[in-house]
Amino acid sequence: MSEPALVIKDLKKKYANGTEALKGVSLTVPAGDFFALLGPNGAGKTTIIGITTGLVNKTEGTVSVFGHDIDTDTEMAKAQIGLVGQELNFNPFEKPIDIIVNQGGYYGIPRTEAVPRAKQLLTDLGLGEKMTGRAMELSGGMKRRLMIARALIHKPRFLILDEPTAGVDVELRRGMWDYLRKLTSEGLTILLTTHYLEEAEQLAKHVAIIRKGEIVANGTMDEILALHEDKGDTGYRGGKLEEVFIQLTSEK
Repeated sequence: MSEPALVIKDLKKKYANGTEALKGVSLTVPAGDFFALLGPNGAGKTTIIGITTGLVNKTEGTVSVFGHDIDTDTEMAKAQIGLVGQELNFNPFEKPIDIIVNQGGYYGIPRTEAVPRAKQLLTDLGLGEKMTGRAMELSGGMKRRLMIARALIHKPRFLILDEPTAGVDVELRRGMWDYLRKLTSEGLTILLTTHYLEEAEQLAKHVAIIRKGEIVANGTMDEILALHEDKGDTGYRGGKLEEVFIQLTSEK
């Protein structure tokens, strides 16, 4: 049996002001999975991602990425991960091709290897004709895809997408998901957070729902959808996952 992409055990995070962001979270993301981590704003999703990627210090618990502990084997753990964060954080005056190639340099990838790889990634993500313009000239959706290309330049085994389609129009989102589905079919593991629950319902094999720093549901998509309670016609109807999400995260 292959090593899970991510294993989190009893993870806790308490900030200096006393806020408990995580209250003993345990989670396993199987290798090759498309895994959705869902929850309201402030539930702890981004804190989990921050700890996993080394951007946030944990209070207690353990995290390992493909068997590499983030505390004792930090560099190997980080090398497995490609991160697409919520914020656009590249130099808008740079060319997309240079942004990707320079990122490769951080991982020790020589230019002779990084340049053709970057060109291929940008072409695959529909940015082939934009790679030598300035990044500021890209549309919002194209900037998101540029960040995905940057996250993939070092061939990570585990891609973390934190709200990657926020503000992206439907057509571009569908193209992005088609590309990511292809990557998953080739063995890449993806962890997704999104507020577009219909996307998660279509894409994810497994899902965990977090509320106030605690996992309130965790299983296959079918298992989570089976938690749906049909309460008859209440007027507006979302997708099944949306109904379950509201059921589990709304204030009682």
